[in-house]
Amino acid sequence: MLPLIVTVAAVGAELTPEQTPHLPITPEQLGETAALCQAAGASMIHVHCRNDDGSNTADVGRFRDALAAIRAKSDLIVQFTTGGAIGMTVAERAGPLQLRPEMASLTCGTVNFGEDVFENSFPIMRGILAEILRYGVRPELEIFDAGHLSNAKRLAAEGLPMFPAHVDFVLGVPGGLDASVRNLVHLVDALPEGCTWSVAAIGRDQLSMATVAIAMGGHVRVGLEDNIYYSRGRLARNDELVGRVARIATELGRPVASPAEARELLGLPVPAAAAR
Repeated sequence: MLPLIVTVAAVGAELTPEQTPHLPITPEQLGETAALCQAAGASMIHVHCRNDDGSNTADVGRFRDALAAIRAKSDLIVQFTTGGAIGMTVAERAGPLQLRPEMASLTCGTVNFGEDVFENSFPIMRGILAEILRYGVRPELEIFDAGHLSNAKRLAAEGLPMFPAHVDFVLGVPGGLDASVRNLVHLVDALPEGCTWSVAAIGRDQLSMATVAIAMGGHVRVGLEDNIYYSRGRLARNDELVGRVARIATELGRPVASPAEARELLGLPVPAAAAR
């Protein structure tokens, strides 16, 4: 079986420091988290940034510091969010792309997000994708609902270079597609030829859906952005969540990809800072 790419979504936009003491806030903490997660089996880190008080930020300087800290402590593939946080403008969401991370997420449609609306109209998607392509960044398509994959196919039909792509199915968000094996199989079957895929499930569904993805030959995303608990009532650390899926993959006979192997699987060049 192909090596398993494990992405750690370490921070997110919704989680607060009051909910868990393990949330990495500063660039230095992100660097330390990256090192621990690579040692536990991670191949990639999905990056949101926070101010020192824990509030969300799209400040380019903060992302620059985070990128430097991650690169200093790990060889992980660095993937920036372009989802940012609800209420951010397109310019804010796309601003950090000028730092040219290896990858960036591209959410492929509007979705209810709890009590809020995460807006990703076609003009917004085209605008963010234009910036992704401008800086030579590889997009990861974020699919929160079945129609989002249809949206990506529509953009491709307009001539935008969407496929083949690495696609992340984010399942179980309140307002999005439920986390179930039936839904995951449907989405995987609908992928264009040549795509790679991962699954990120929310809360208690993270572990079960990650295990299914491992068995199906897909890849996984875990981390505090999607789930703060290791078990009922016990808060998790990011590296613990990575380590658990790495152990499950090993038990199932699936090797875990190093960052270098993940770059090869995804067709990414090796950045100078990671070629050590």
